[in-house]
Amino acid sequence: MACTYCFCDADSTSIKRTDDDGNVAYVPCAEGNRDYAAYLASGVTADAYVAPPAPPEPTAEEKLAELLGL
Repeated sequence: MACTYCFCDADSTSIKRTDDDGNVAYVPCAEGNRDYAAYLASGVTADAYVAPPAPPEPTAEEKLAELLGL
C-alpha cells in the first residue's frame, strides 16, 4: 500500500502519513520511532509544510458584537 507524506509544521517535527484508503497517521520525527525509521528507509520525501491561510478579517458587526460581549 502506497502512502503520501507531508510535514505538519514549519519546524519539521512531525509528518502526516496518508495511505491509499485515506487513513491518516501523524508520525513524530524522532530517533527511535519505528514509523519514522520506516519512512526514512522508504526513500520517499515528504511534501513541504504549507501554512494554513490566515482567517478572514472580522466584519464591523462581528467586531461590535465581540466588543459588547454578544
